[in-house]
Amino acid sequence: MITELGLLAVGLILLVKGADWLVSGASALAKKYKVSDLAVGLTIVAFGTSAPELVVNIIAAHDGFADVALGNVIGSNNFNLFIILGLSGLVIPLKVHSRTVWREVPLSFVAAGLVFLLGNEFFTGAQNKVISRLDGLLLLVFFTAFLFYVYKQLKTDVHIKGDFRVRYSRLKILVLIIAGLLALIGGGRLVVDSAVDIAHALGVSEKIIGLTIVAAGTSLPELATSVVAAYRRNADIAIGNIVGSNIFNLFLILSASTFIRPVSYNTAFNTDLIVLMTGTLFVFAAMFTGKRHKLDRWEALLLLLAYSGYLWYLVGGEL
Repeated sequence: MITELGLLAVGLILLVKGADWLVSGASALAKKYKVSDLAVGLTIVAFGTSAPELVVNIIAAHDGFADVALGNVIGSNNFNLFIILGLSGLVIPLKVHSRTVWREVPLSFVAAGLVFLLGNEFFTGAQNKVISRLDGLLLLVFFTAFLFYVYKQLKTDVHIKGDFRVRYSRLKILVLIIAGLLALIGGGRLVVDSAVDIAHALGVSEKIIGLTIVAAGTSLPELATSVVAAYRRNADIAIGNIVGSNIFNLFLILSASTFIRPVSYNTAFNTDLIVLMTGTLFVFAAMFTGKRHKLDRWEALLLLLAYSGYLWYLVGGEL
């Protein structure tokens, strides 16, 4: 057990550092082309901080650990929404861009709802619950539409803040990106293998390990990015990173997992998806209570308390 915990820690460190290097390189590259903070948060930073989930999911899907793959994606989204957004909102009340309120937040709700319908075979009525490659293709279509939407915004978003992204030479950008990718791959393999071994040693389900340890671990880059952005009073990066990561996770990462191997859907994840959708609706509603289009500290605290109750429910169900 000690060995597995050590390997898990090393894997998580590699994932975090790999994502950090990848985000630094990619963000510096984007700055050369004068991309706005919100667009960077919704795309490059969101992709970079979601890279650990992507690598872990591809490896888990390849090895046939469907519960780890689903638990990682859904658990990461819940962790992002409740913990990271909650902590960021406690650091400073987050003023949310009007477009994010009316477009990106609802889209993240649609993403969770679509996975819920696909996993439960709502459209086919099949008894064997699986997110197939065809389902993955549908998710990828939605992701492509999202990227096109962000691309259209690049023509209107001109607000640049230079303190979040520093300038690097082209060589350093290339080194950062390559080193980040290599660290992500090595860390992902260690996390999947050690997490499954820990689950077996503790006698708990792979689902719980995926929803908690793996999900929290792969969400560390989002945590660091959003809390630091909130501290620097850059709400666009903080919010864009969280919402963008959640959209990436369900539309892109789950889609990529199905292309490796169709993902068997455990209906026990229905509860976790409902928690995610409920939390997303709460964030949307919070934009119209108190100060308009702002997540106040008391609302951020409610997110943290809600996740505590959810975690108690998860752990209690295994005892």
